Amino acid sequence: MTEIETFFGSDGGLAKVIPGYQPRAAQLEMAEAIAHAIEDNRNLIAEAGTGTGKTFAYLVPAILSGKKVIISTGTKNLQDQLFNKDLPVIRKAIKTPFIAALLKGRSNYLCTYRLKNALTSTLGFSKEDAVALAKISSWSKRTKIGDVSEMSEVAYADCFLVKARKKAQESEILVVNHHLLCADWSIRDSGFGELLPDAEVVIIDEAHQLADTASNFLGITVSAKQLNDLAKDALMEYFKDATDMPALRTACEDLEHEVKDMRLAFGIELKRGDWQDIENNPKIAASLTAVKDQLQRLTDQLELASVKTKGLDSCFKRADELVQQLKIILEDNSGKWIRWYETYKNTFTLSRTPLDIAAEFRSFMQQHQAAWIFTSATLSVANRFDHFANNLGLSNAASESWGSPFDYAHQSLFYHPKGLPQPNDPEFIPLIIEFAVPVLEASKGRAFFLFTSHRALKQAAELLEKKIDFPLLIQGSRPKALLLEQFKDAGNAVLLGTSSFWEGVDVRGEALSCVIIDKLPFASPGDPVLKARLDAMTKQGRNSFFEYQLPTAVIALRQGIGRLIRDVTDRGVLMVCDPRLLKKSYGQIFLDSVPAMKRTRDIEEVRAFFQEETLEE
Repeated sequence: MTEIETFFGSDGGLAKVIPGYQPRAAQLEMAEAIAHAIEDNRNLIAEAGTGTGKTFAYLVPAILSGKKVIISTGTKNLQDQLFNKDLPVIRKAIKTPFIAALLKGRSNYLCTYRLKNALTSTLGFSKEDAVALAKISSWSKRTKIGDVSEMSEVAYADCFLVKARKKAQESEILVVNHHLLCADWSIRDSGFGELLPDAEVVIIDEAHQLADTASNFLGITVSAKQLNDLAKDALMEYFKDATDMPALRTACEDLEHEVKDMRLAFGIELKRGDWQDIENNPKIAASLTAVKDQLQRLTDQLELASVKTKGLDSCFKRADELVQQLKIILEDNSGKWIRWYETYKNTFTLSRTPLDIAAEFRSFMQQHQAAWIFTSATLSVANRFDHFANNLGLSNAASESWGSPFDYAHQSLFYHPKGLPQPNDPEFIPLIIEFAVPVLEASKGRAFFLFTSHRALKQAAELLEKKIDFPLLIQGSRPKALLLEQFKDAGNAVLLGTSSFWEGVDVRGEALSCVIIDKLPFASPGDPVLKARLDAMTKQGRNSFFEYQLPTAVIALRQGIGRLIRDVTDRGVLMVCDPRLLKKSYGQIFLDSVPAMKRTRDIEEVRAFFQEETLEE
């Protein structure tokens, strides 16, 4: 028996530390496939259905290889779970010693220099901020790692970031997230540099998210927040060490003023828009010129002040970098890039994104001759990996898939009623609510109702309040983690969510027994980045719908469905309210990509399914 077979066996390392451990054939096969890929320095696309145990399936061969490994997860929450829960279990179970480290982006670490500045600042703080600052100051004396996630009660020389990076350099297993991986890649064309050490193995978990994250980071973004933070920090340095330069104070205050005016010029609507909107609107265009000119004036003042202190020199370098980035965004209109903006409640971002991620990612991988492992529960579309591989330019990666060990035919029911309205019907949401209410009554709440837009969610929330007696939890009403806790505790709640609840949410047991999806999750064709990519594909004579929009929607639907059955004992009903599933020829591609559930169009079968549950009790 190989070392991996022994470890995953019924008397192996895992069996000794996990009560009731049962070996899973798919987990062992996946672990061995990853071990071979690492040994042969090959790239592998490894799809593993929910319940396979993919985290241990890649951690074990990675550790046993003795090589330097970077593991990248989709979110900081998953990163914390991997480092604080999964790795300690493996450490107990495995004989091979290893050094592991966790590294996040700089904004996750307490900056002791800024804390000192804040504590000695002459700028006034509100009562709440003063209390928070006192808590942070107290915590700063106790913390070993300076990760702000330790400070849950505060919303939020001896440098914690430098310490974390040093630890990362010395580790054998380094856990990062896609944002950090891509941010580092976007800053350094020639290697991981000082931020991420060179690795012999790179494992990308939740790999279906990588292309989107990469798309955001491979470009350049200048935000109102960056500009305001610069102005505030420079003003703080002015009060400390440069009060003999009144022009510096004026430049800081004027930049904040111009940034605020530019946000107002965009209007109240929150949107992602094409750069032409800016060029075609004299008010926004004039505001942008004013921001650019004022940033340059502040940079000139900071250059004069930079000789005084390290703090002022640091502000000058930041300002100069922002000037260069804004210049690139404003001047670039070549066919390789997409320029766009996004407005939020109080801020905005200006961005330049590459048209083609695949070419960029291919060159990045070529610079790092590591074994690259891409894994997720949702990488294939109708059992093919072309979409995922083409998006990232993976021409030479082997691909393997292991299905979920769950018995979907008995554990679940797929309900798609007759007579559903067309998605473009103005009455679509009120009409599907009429179909959904009997399902929610049969399931006694215990449901996620997932929407493809915030507008649809708000409309549904207003209607459902009058139609059901179960607790109604609405995304945006409070933080996501708090909503999930409430949902689990209630035991009969109906949670209404959009994209952030379609994936990365794990609710096991009876609290979640029904998932209702309003529409097939096609991305908005009005999105400037998507629109530019689709236009480029059409110009090349390619079918952008079948090559890009459809596969992306299939993977999003698979993620949404994945919320339903999370354990061998879970039972549940899936309802999809979009008639295109059967009325359009492409609907079959969606059906071919979902688990093998029993299907029905009859509400009585839904009621019977939930009745069985009552009888079993």
